[in-house]
Amino acid sequence: MTSFISHTTIDCHDAFALSEWWKQLLGYVDIEGDPNAPGHEECMIQDPGSNHRLLFIEVPDEHLPPKRIHFDVRPRSGTQAAEIDRVLGLGATLVVDRRGIYGPGSGWAVLADPEGNQFCVLRSEQELHDAGEAAPADTVASPS
Repeated sequence: MTSFISHTTIDCHDAFALSEWWKQLLGYVDIEGDPNAPGHEECMIQDPGSNHRLLFIEVPDEHLPPKRIHFDVRPRSGTQAAEIDRVLGLGATLVVDRRGIYGPGSGWAVLADPEGNQFCVLRSEQELHDAGEAAPADTVASPS
């Protein structure tokens, strides 16, 4: 017998605001029949395609550890550069730019969401295809 990941849980200070931010970034939606609202201490969202779920839970700790989670995100379309610009426009901050770390067209950028959770923006599948690489080639990004 094996287990599977039901959802990914993220500790935060404002579950609604952070779930709304990640919905904009990923295109996720509220769970049907269980909409999120301001003041909710737990907010779950899901990918309408894969049904992957993220659960944001408010915790009372004044100071949260800086690396509670780590996602690697890949643009569904367009380029890595365009996606980085879009995410910065949503209010993310650039932590470190590792693009080109292994030569032209390689690498990732580490960004942080409004509460400081770090994540990496990888190259799109089209960019990987154009470079003759398979999608898993740069999914070993580290937030440091």
